[in-house]
Amino acid sequence: MTGTVAGAERAADRRRTRGRRGRRGALVGCGVVLAVPAALLVVRLTGLDAGTPLAVPMVLFPYAAVLAVLTLSVMVAVPALRSRWAVAFAALLVAAHVALLLPRFVPDGREIPADVHELRVATLNTEGGGVDPGAVVELVRTERIDVLAVEQTPSGGLDALDRAGLDELMPYRELHPEYDSSIYSRRPLSHAGTTRLDTAWPQTTAEVAIGGRTVRLVAVHTYYPLGDARRWTRDMTALTALARNAGPDTVFLGDFNATLDHTPMRRLLAAGLTDTHAELGRGGARTWPVGHSLVPPVIPLDHVLHGSGIAATSVHERTLPGTDHRAVVAGLALLPGGGRAR
Repeated sequence: MTGTVAGAERAADRRRTRGRRGRRGALVGCGVVLAVPAALLVVRLTGLDAGTPLAVPMVLFPYAAVLAVLTLSVMVAVPALRSRWAVAFAALLVAAHVALLLPRFVPDGREIPADVHELRVATLNTEGGGVDPGAVVELVRTERIDVLAVEQTPSGGLDALDRAGLDELMPYRELHPEYDSSIYSRRPLSHAGTTRLDTAWPQTTAEVAIGGRTVRLVAVHTYYPLGDARRWTRDMTALTALARNAGPDTVFLGDFNATLDHTPMRRLLAAGLTDTHAELGRGGARTWPVGHSLVPPVIPLDHVLHGSGIAATSVHERTLPGTDHRAVVAGLALLPGGGRAR
């Protein structure tokens, strides 16, 4: 009898030991998973992504927040994982991510007078002119676009757009296929040309008059972090310097190769610009990549930014065949007393 009791106790000890080891292993696993959002949070808070390869994983910051929430949920739901310190760390991590991400999902609620002038703009990276030109013309027609910025569009792509009828809808243009961005407009353009900035290639600019005001346009296409993070950061820094002196009636639109979590993008916004998606509570909109059946768009690289004399009334995305970027379409209202009269 004594031997039987002793054997049962040893078996119970082994089960408890295995249970403790299993619990420790599970907690270690949770810690490994939480290391991803924790590391990205450190990069986000310190700005270590500027000019470094860390800019590439920073595009996953919102997804890391989801990962942190799921891990915390598992830890709370499974009694064996309810370590006080582990749960507290996960909860703190989730709270930090939510605090950083939530503002872009909350509309600013600004009241816009009904009689203001509105400018409807769109931006599209055509992927080397591969976009269906007829689809672009249909986009301009159905969305009543006043200004269209196109990026990564060679001369052949621009010619194809005109053959499809864009020249009739938008007879005014500042085209620079050699520099990677161009501007089309229903309205006459003035002071058009390219920037002299420290960017990988010049950015195309122009001005358009509406309602007695002059809106400055900058068609943006930056270098990409995966290719050269330092070159991309210099591009964004140059745009930031331009934004500081651009005035309240300014629109930067295009392919920034940046998300709202990148330090250079946040610095650009701090120079006096507002992201239309975040302004209207649509900070989760994603524009790249498209055209791949197995991979949905996961990253917001394309943006419409505007100065303080303007407010967004609408923003949405359109998928056009032949390009891996979604078009961004935005309605912009010129606020009373907000700009430069000409």
